[in-house]
Amino acid sequence: MKILITGSSGFIGFNLALKLLKKKSINIVGIDNHDNYYSVKLKNKRLNILKKYKNFFFKKIDISKRKQLMNFLKNKKFDYIFHFAAQAGVRFSFENPYKYIETNINGFVNLTDAIKNKPKKFFYASSSSVYGDVKKFPVDEKSILVPRNIYGMSKVINEDLAKFISQKKKINFVGLRFYTVFGPWGRPDMFLMKIFKCIFKRKTFLLNNKGNHERDFTFIDDITNIMILLMKKNINKHQIFNICSNKPQNILKIAEYIKKNLGNYKMNYIQKHSADVLKTHGENKNIKKITNYKSFKNIYLAINETFEWYKKNNIYEID
Repeated sequence: MKILITGSSGFIGFNLALKLLKKKSINIVGIDNHDNYYSVKLKNKRLNILKKYKNFFFKKIDISKRKQLMNFLKNKKFDYIFHFAAQAGVRFSFENPYKYIETNINGFVNLTDAIKNKPKKFFYASSSSVYGDVKKFPVDEKSILVPRNIYGMSKVINEDLAKFISQKKKINFVGLRFYTVFGPWGRPDMFLMKIFKCIFKRKTFLLNNKGNHERDFTFIDDITNIMILLMKKNINKHQIFNICSNKPQNILKIAEYIKKNLGNYKMNYIQKHSADVLKTHGENKNIKKITNYKSFKNIYLAINETFEWYKKNNIYEID
């Protein structure tokens, strides 16, 4: 079995590749441009782990570079494609909106154009940001999409493109609307990693909106397990799934839990950022039904595991 993973040095791509590579019958081709949006050292550390496996091949490629991507993928055939390469970050989309058009939209088109041999399934990362600041929860896949920023809009466009290309090229697409993914090897710009760094670096953590937010945190192991199960399921044309725990958590409560149980740090309150929504809470009955996956990890056990990984690997020194 041959699999292409774009963004293979990123958080989700790396964790999925690492789990799949343990099966010697699976060969993975990973591509990534090692963009400096966050620590390139961290991305290289992930990549070096993957390179230990003989069934992994890596090529440094920017998916927004159409000719380079087309030449590399020419005549290559994959059983499955997992597309995670994208410009992340809601807040950064206010600073550099063009990057999201170039990478998330143009890059998506470039990749789908470069694939000449149809895979069994083409998975791609969407986001809970497509829903915007909704008021009725939990949000299911049929809810109206009202993104509040260009990051969310780029994901809506990806979904529309996948639907169109699926009809035109008869490719089976699976859209994955991820909700606040966390866990070992997570991005350093995310909430938990910022707190952990403040603990070890003795810095002050700035808590947005006094922690008056709720997030549907989803542990990385649950996400990779679900994706592997989806590979085996009969999915035709274009389907989209919320990938979430369906258990929103209060940000302040989590910050206080970490302070009490894992490590002390100073915390200051700041005003709500204009890019942030107050709450995310996804309905996950569809993904549970198709995969029969029900054992989502307890949030506090998952936080503890993530903290132990962070401490053991001295991530505060490399992020």
